[in-house]
Amino acid sequence: MRVGTDGPMLIEGPVEVTLPDGSVVRSDRFTVAVCLCGRSARYPWCDTSHRRRPPRSRRGAGPE
Repeated sequence: MRVGTDGPMLIEGPVEVTLPDGSVVRSDRFTVAVCLCGRSARYPWCDTSHRRRPPRSRRGAGPE
């Protein structure tokens, strides 16, 4: 696993992620980019939105 300061968490696949609503999503790719910023339209997978959109609170996080 590799975590960058401005981007996603890279995990060797396959990967299963349990979302806050209890649903499970799976990727069979060799390397999976998991969104840490909460801006991805493909959440929980990274779509590089962290590069072009203003910051937003992480999905599933409570009020700050």
